Amino acid sequence: MNTLATEPAVAIAGSDPVEAHFLEVAKALDAAIGAGERYVAALDAEASDFVRMNRGKVRQAGRVEQRYLRLHLVNGARHAEHVMTLAGDAAVDSKAAVEALASLRSALPELAEDPHLLLPSQVVSTRSVRGGELPRSGEVIERVLDGARGEDLVGFFASGPVYRGLATSEGQRNWHAVSTFNLDWSLYFKADKAVKSMYAGFGWSDDAFAARMGSARERLALIARPPRSLSPGSYRTWLEPSAMEEVASLLRWGAFSGRGLATKQSPLTRMESDERLDPRVSIYEDFAGGVAPGFQGEGFTRPLRVPLIERGSLAGTLVSPRTAREFGLAANGANASESPEALAMDGGSLAAGDALAALDTGLFVGNLWYMNYSDRAACRMTGMTRFATFWVEGGRIVAPVNVMRFDDSLYRLLGEHLVDLSDTPELMLSSESYGSRHLNSVRMPGALVSAMAFTL
Repeated sequence: MNTLATEPAVAIAGSDPVEAHFLEVAKALDAAIGAGERYVAALDAEASDFVRMNRGKVRQAGRVEQRYLRLHLVNGARHAEHVMTLAGDAAVDSKAAVEALASLRSALPELAEDPHLLLPSQVVSTRSVRGGELPRSGEVIERVLDGARGEDLVGFFASGPVYRGLATSEGQRNWHAVSTFNLDWSLYFKADKAVKSMYAGFGWSDDAFAARMGSARERLALIARPPRSLSPGSYRTWLEPSAMEEVASLLRWGAFSGRGLATKQSPLTRMESDERLDPRVSIYEDFAGGVAPGFQGEGFTRPLRVPLIERGSLAGTLVSPRTAREFGLAANGANASESPEALAMDGGSLAAGDALAALDTGLFVGNLWYMNYSDRAACRMTGMTRFATFWVEGGRIVAPVNVMRFDDSLYRLLGEHLVDLSDTPELMLSSESYGSRHLNSVRMPGALVSAMAFTL
């Protein structure tokens, strides 16, 4: 179910107990707010199952239920924040939140005014609930271990609902709940030889998982062949969507930042003048198709789609409230770091099943890692091939390839050297769980390039 409303949210019979609890705490804050004060309260919560596997067996399993409230009190241009853990009891947590509000109130007079503070001038309430019932984690793990029987499987599985909520003293209420699973695993041959795979989404499919595990087993058999070492040089290359995801992850480090472009620190700064990508390249922030909430921490709501690159040209940026205030730009719901949370790229005309035939002779790259900028101003990237990288001849895989380092510019890879993109971009959910499960996603096609520069 996916619902969106613009009227204030209220707790109703049968509503999610986490949402009802949050609204009760917000109600207590409404009653405690003083004249001239504004508050923004943001909830970060989850109820997640986690399972770690090694050598085809479960090594660690557990469940995490946690709720954190970030309370932001503003009076004029002075503001302060307090982060607290919620116990889950509405009465107890409401009392603690009101006490935290009082503590912030006493601290405000000692703080300097913030010239870059910006809060929404309009009240826009939303409610979004995505995903349905997920299978029991124990049942999923049994299927995973059965599918990898006889192989050295190393993996991580996370599943369950994640919640984001926001309430303001002006009556704005935003709610976002999404139930997903994420299975990230590798089948190891020996040493650093392995095949990495991922399966994530809103609903588990035995057939979809079996297809991915079958593909991983096939590639594992190919890895067992004698490896080939290639000399440094440029090679025709097919980049799997998982490899393109690493490229996209590097671009998240400031490439689309409004502040980065305003200060000439973005690796895409040259696109403001004469640099262009191939006209088939269109990249955007896709909140409608991802798992991130449609609002950010200060209370600004987000458009369903933010164009970033259209037909090879720079089309927009992600602008946080502080950047908007400092540089006179329009805020568009970006987070404080102005990094994408639902980055998506349009596909091309190449069917994924025809990728090897289209490559003909060259490198098949399944994964990249150790990505960084070798020349940030030129958007020049470097990284290592990882796991399943193969040499292909006549559209057939003939040998695995030993680890190589590439060093090339995005303007070449997705510009003059782009041959085609796969026609069905793949949605990949973040498996990060530091502090809590992250609601980030990337939707990327595979890319066929005529030349990719390898230096080692």
